[in-house]
Amino acid sequence: MVSQVYEVRKEIKVKGERREKEEYLAEKEPRGKRENQDRLGWISLVQWDQMDCQYRDVGTSSSCKLFFPEEPVKIVRAKGQYIYDEHGREYLDCINNVSHVGHCHPDVVKAAHEQNQLLNTNSRYLHDNLVDYAKRLSKTLPEKLCTFYFLNSGSEANDLALRLARQYTKHKDVIVLDHAYHGHLTSLIDISPYKFRNLEGQKEWVHVAPLPDTYRGIYREDYKDSVLAYANEVKKIIEQAQKRGRKIAAFFIESLPSVGGQIIPPEGYFQMIAEHIHKAGGVFVADEIQVGFGRVGKCFWAFQLQGEDFVPDIVTMGKPMGNGHPIACVATTKEIAEAFADTGVEYFNTFGGNPVSCAIGLAVLDVIEKEHLQAHATQVGNFLMELLNQQKVKHPIIGDVRGVGLFIGVDLIKDQEKRTPATKEAEYLITRLKREYILLSTDGPGKNVLKFKPPLCFTMENAKSVVDKMDEILTDMEREKTCEPVGNCH
Repeated sequence: MVSQVYEVRKEIKVKGERREKEEYLAEKEPRGKRENQDRLGWISLVQWDQMDCQYRDVGTSSSCKLFFPEEPVKIVRAKGQYIYDEHGREYLDCINNVSHVGHCHPDVVKAAHEQNQLLNTNSRYLHDNLVDYAKRLSKTLPEKLCTFYFLNSGSEANDLALRLARQYTKHKDVIVLDHAYHGHLTSLIDISPYKFRNLEGQKEWVHVAPLPDTYRGIYREDYKDSVLAYANEVKKIIEQAQKRGRKIAAFFIESLPSVGGQIIPPEGYFQMIAEHIHKAGGVFVADEIQVGFGRVGKCFWAFQLQGEDFVPDIVTMGKPMGNGHPIACVATTKEIAEAFADTGVEYFNTFGGNPVSCAIGLAVLDVIEKEHLQAHATQVGNFLMELLNQQKVKHPIIGDVRGVGLFIGVDLIKDQEKRTPATKEAEYLITRLKREYILLSTDGPGKNVLKFKPPLCFTMENAKSVVDKMDEILTDMEREKTCEPVGNCH
């Protein structure tokens, strides 16, 4: 992440009693006075030993983001649902959907170690791990999704999905949801309103549909048929595009929009969209990178929440597959894969599907099954939702609690009628929680939705401790009738 070293290292000697790092940094160079702070984000890396400390300022592009940028956490190890900083302090991790079955799960670590001792190379050779992993994944998916491309990241997966869709349909245009995010490659920034609205803007071949948000969207819970209304918005987009001579290649959607604010699309929405997209000659791409692999509990894939009669044309997966190891995949139909092969241009990924990655992926699937993590996600998720809904009754700042399994959002609002996002209050809350060694984050267009996406080993006791602490902080906020700047909360 570090893009450039901005200052040479400064070494100082500290004798006698050691001072706290925060105290030293404040004395040496207060944050507000640092030169070029507007241009650079800052990370302070401090290495201590018995007699000296080395202080180094490292400048990073301000586009590189950290959790809690005012008080970044330097983590050095992790286990299960807990991570530990350089001082040995334990934090409860409520947001890390990458370490899916738990940080440093011993079965996953063992699989990686054993395969690394035998072989790891590029994927232009036959290897049992690759075949076995594809077979295991195929058992979790509808039968028609029978062809697999292995890659290294969710961004690579969505980029390939875009290429597959365009080659198969011979069309160019893409429909996405407002505030969607599908990756950091140039091709994906172009189809991610969350990103492109801050850059050059919307390309002519990109069409943006409203989020199917029944809490604060254009069609809310009291609308007669919000599912049909949201689907008709996509239908209108298709018709308007066709009038301009444009052709739709694909509709991209996170099966549960995460960056959009932990949105749960109403059941039946995907089927209606797919019908409109297929009629226009396009394909339906389900982005499972955030929410796949049993996170939603009752289903292995979040798109399956829409019902057994819905099957996407392409599924992309990533983050949780390797439990922290970089691995991703695109699953699609034989017909789409054959059309892609007909280009005459080979597709090759140096590390995609390598033996170590596949061994790790297999181990993750084994742990999900052996430890019954889908059922666990349902049980703990339901308990957490129940606790949060109790807090909703108690605290008017909580406007909505929504979720399934261990994918849950808490929408904080300033008022019940207008549902104005409580952005400042949300930031204050997560910072207070962090100081209580609980890591939570926010998402959504208003950065006011608390997002719960913990490792699947998260327990009922963990859920209760988080909600109890939230209750305490919210009660303080209501009593004081103010939300002080984050930097002043104690």
